[in-house]
Amino acid sequence: MSASRRSGTTDELGPDEPGPDGPEGSGGSDLLAALLDGMDAALCAFDADGVVTHWNREAERILGWTAEEAVGRHGFAGWAVRSADAEEVEGRLMSAMRAPGRQVHEFALLTKDGGRVLVRTQSAAVRGPDGKPAGVYCAFSEVHAQIDLERSIALSEALFEDASWGVVLVDVDLRPAVVNAHAARALGVGRTSVLGRPLGELLAQGVEELESALTHVLAEGAPPAPAEIWVSVRTPEGEKRRCWRSGFLRLASPLAEEPVPLGVGWLFQDVTEAKQGEQEAALLRFRGNQLHRAARAAAECEDPAEAATVHLDFALAGFADHALIDRVAGGALSDAESAGPVRLVRVAGTPSGAPGPSLLAGQAGLPVRYGEGHPALQCVERIGTVRASVGSVPPEQARAWALARQWPPDAVHALCAVLRSRGRTLGVVTFLRGSGRGAFERSDTVYAEDVAVRIAAALDLVGQLEGRPD
Repeated sequence: MSASRRSGTTDELGPDEPGPDGPEGSGGSDLLAALLDGMDAALCAFDADGVVTHWNREAERILGWTAEEAVGRHGFAGWAVRSADAEEVEGRLMSAMRAPGRQVHEFALLTKDGGRVLVRTQSAAVRGPDGKPAGVYCAFSEVHAQIDLERSIALSEALFEDASWGVVLVDVDLRPAVVNAHAARALGVGRTSVLGRPLGELLAQGVEELESALTHVLAEGAPPAPAEIWVSVRTPEGEKRRCWRSGFLRLASPLAEEPVPLGVGWLFQDVTEAKQGEQEAALLRFRGNQLHRAARAAAECEDPAEAATVHLDFALAGFADHALIDRVAGGALSDAESAGPVRLVRVAGTPSGAPGPSLLAGQAGLPVRYGEGHPALQCVERIGTVRASVGSVPPEQARAWALARQWPPDAVHALCAVLRSRGRTLGVVTFLRGSGRGAFERSDTVYAEDVAVRIAAALDLVGQLEGRPD
C-alpha cells in the first residue's frame, strides 16, 4: 500500500470502482501516490467519518506504521494515539472541517514500537465537488525538526536584517545575489543596486584577492579559518582602504541528489581600526628595538663619526631607501645665525647604486650645491623637520626633480630632520624613499627626529675631538 488506497483517492470513485485509466486507477492515483511519498513532511488524510485514507512514507518513517497498517483505520485511537488522548486529538483534527484556513496543533503520537513522538500538525478541510467538507488532511512533523526549521528561517532573516556584520550571498558567477543592510553600507551602495553587479564595480582594489577566495570556496569548500582581506571602497570622499575579516561558506542545494553549488555565503566584519592599531604597535616596537640596537652598536665605536653612520644604517631598515648627513659649514650655528644664508657639507651617505652601509665623505669640506629653497636648507632655517614629495608626475619629471636637489635619481619622497645639540644647529639628516614606498607621515617624523638626536650627539663629539670652536 502506498500513500493512498491503490484503488483511488477519496473522490467520486468508490473503493472498488475502476478508474479512467484502468481497474487499478494507475494514472492519477499513482501520480498522487508518488507526489505524496516524495514529500518531506508526513501527511495523512481522513474522510468525513474520520477514516484514514492516505498515509505517506514520511509518516511511516516518523511513526513506524506502514500505509497498509494505517489506511482504513478509524482515527488514531488505540494505535497512533493513547486511548485516553484519542477523543481530544480526533476532535482537534476533525474540527478543521468546520474552520476556515489551516489549524496548527501540537500533541504526542505513538510509534509502532510503543514510543511517543511530539509532533506539530497543520490540518485543513478537504472540499468535495459540491464545496462541502469531505474530509481533512493533516501534515505533521516532529516538533524538534520543525523548531530547527523555524530557527534556520529566523536566523536567515536576522542575518539579512539585523546582523552587525556584512552578509553577502554570491552566486556561481561571483555576483552578489542577496546583501544585508550592513554589507550595503560597507560597500557604499544600496541593497538593490548592488545585486547582479560584478565585484570589480563595487571595489577599487582587492577584487582579485576576493574573487580568488570565492572561487576557491566554490571548488574546495569553506576555509578552516577567517581571512583578512584589504580592499579599497569607492566613496564620495574618494577611495578608502578597509580591512575585512571574512568567512566563507559554500552553499549547496538541499534538493539535489548530489551537492550542486548555489554560490558562496560571505560574512565579513570591518577590522580596519584594529589592524591599523596592530600594525602601528608592531612598527613602534620594531623602531624602538632599532634605536636600542643602534645605541649599543654606536657605543662600541671609537670614532664618533662612525657612530653617526651606525645610527643612520640602523634607521634605514624598513624606513627609507637612502639617507644623507649634511653638516653646517664652519661649525654649529646658534638660533640667530640659522636665519641667515647657510652652506652644508656632506658628511656621510648611503651608496646611490647598490645597497650598502653608509660611507663617510666630505674630507675636502666642499659645500653641497643645494639651490635656494632646498628642503635641507629650509630645515636649518626653520630649525624643524621638513617633508617633500614629487607628487604624481611622469618618471622623467620625478628623476629630474631628484637630481635637481642633489639626491639619488630614484628618490620621490624626502624627510629632512635638523641635527641639534647643546642648543645649536649642527646640520641636517635627510631620509629618502623611492616610488615603491609611500610618502613620509607624521609618525615617520617622530622616528626621524629620534634618530637625528643621536646623530647630532655623535657629530657634536666629532667637533669637540677635532678642536673646533663648537
